[in-house]
Amino acid sequence: MRSVALIVCLFVAACGGAEQAPLIASDIVVTEPLPGRHMSAGYVSFTNNTSDAINITHVVSPEFEAVEMHESLVEDGVAKMRRIEELVIPANSSVSLQRGGKHLMLMRPTGALDTVSLGFYSGDTLLLNVNAPISRRSN
Repeated sequence: MRSVALIVCLFVAACGGAEQAPLIASDIVVTEPLPGRHMSAGYVSFTNNTSDAINITHVVSPEFEAVEMHESLVEDGVAKMRRIEELVIPANSSVSLQRGGKHLMLMRPTGALDTVSLGFYSGDTLLLNVNAPISRRSN
């Protein structure tokens, strides 16, 4: 039932019937891959304007062969990264993907990168699509 309510909220927002979109992405940064590497990192802040939790189950980008949600952590003094199967944004709350914590790993770019399109999904339902410029390294 929760997913039906979310789909209805998304439809109402898309039609201009809601003052605020159910899910908002801000502070989006996608890093330029390091020379010789085939990975980028992505950071974003999400705001859930609904009274239900929103679950992001996967992310897609036509500019990369794969996008995974990861979390950096330290176990027994060793820094590690692990894949997250689902990102939950609690009702009427915000969650940030940031350096040193939860983040996106964008793997194997499919071509030259200027901007990146990111589709955030819950199951088969597209929740939000955003475009972000590549953040270039300073030389």
